[in-house]
Amino acid sequence: MEMNLQSLAPACFVTGQPFIEGVPVASFLVRSASLEIVRCDVLAAHAAEFTPAGFIACSWVRPYKFRAKEANSDRALKLNAENLFPTLADPTTEPTPENTRLVQFLALMLERKKILRPKGKSADGLRNVVEHAKSKELFEVPAGELTPEFFVQVQSQLSVLVGEPKPKAPVVAEVPVAAPAL
Repeated sequence: MEMNLQSLAPACFVTGQPFIEGVPVASFLVRSASLEIVRCDVLAAHAAEFTPAGFIACSWVRPYKFRAKEANSDRALKLNAENLFPTLADPTTEPTPENTRLVQFLALMLERKKILRPKGKSADGLRNVVEHAKSKELFEVPAGELTPEFFVQVQSQLSVLVGEPKPKAPVVAEVPVAAPAL
């Protein structure tokens, strides 16, 4: 799963005010009617005023951190499972049911790719602890049952981000023609 998105905006989508270092910014991934994925960044104080021009796939809130334009721009533009996971799993990101589902699914997917390693449960037993293989950073992922309903909900969220799957061509079974009776 990989897509290209614009990097963090320098100003609020709602008010146009420039972001200030350390002020919370809400980021929304929105699929427009043309199926384009757009990132909208809004001052967290004005997030309630944000009306998307499409369906919100996920969102997160983080303190604004100024980055120089030339500082690792390729990484900022490329949104994939490996860098979406730390963004959504960051302890400073406010959890929502949608984000929690995506974090659980991404953790499962990244464990299978050996990018994350399971390290057990949290002290209260409500979260699974995973370690990022390269950075050795530990993340806590809410534990939950991976039921068919869970995967249906994740599939609908992912379809917003990457589009609906192409319909399969119907399979036409050949029916043998019986020979006429004599």
